[in-house]
Amino acid sequence: MPFSLPPLPFPSDALEPHIDKMTMEIHHGKHHNAYVTNLNKALESAPDLGSKSLEELLANNCAIVPESIRTAVRNNAGGHINHSMFWQIMGPKAGGQPTGRVAEAIKSAFGGFDQFKEKLAAAGVGRFGSGWAWLLKDKAGKLEITSTANQDSPVMEGKYPVFGLDVWEHAYYLKYQNRRPDYIAAWWNVVNWNEVEKRFTSGK
Repeated sequence: MPFSLPPLPFPSDALEPHIDKMTMEIHHGKHHNAYVTNLNKALESAPDLGSKSLEELLANNCAIVPESIRTAVRNNAGGHINHSMFWQIMGPKAGGQPTGRVAEAIKSAFGGFDQFKEKLAAAGVGRFGSGWAWLLKDKAGKLEITSTANQDSPVMEGKYPVFGLDVWEHAYYLKYQNRRPDYIAAWWNVVNWNEVEKRFTSGK
């Protein structure tokens, strides 16, 4: 099968107390795994797409994907690419302030780290239902904050995600119940800024 579930880059309990072990196990092992399984199943009817990357499948709102499976590919390739990024940009003994070029870009675009956190939190809290809050970079290198519904990926519209914050209830409900703002506030303690810096400097 063309796609597989990437392993977590840290033990499932490594982000406690901010994100609990059971949530990580269900989120990665059940939810992310289901996106991979369902994506592979959808592509069975279009074997010529089996060699395509996630970015190629999602580009231009899944333009190369047959209409009969476009929704399935949009949802599941989006879920796969979004979560594969999400695990990488978190880690134990992380958090704090960004450094390097991404820190300079954040200060330039938003006025400072605190203002940036406020704007990203507002995007996450304001997303009705399920979705993501994003820090994106356009082709000119300019940063913007936005949110998307469900598992839609900014890649679909040619935007590069420097990082994204999952605000689906399955990302936080066991620990935080309906308190999405509390989850977002705690999440800053697990951001792996070294990985975010790599994504910022290497991403197109």
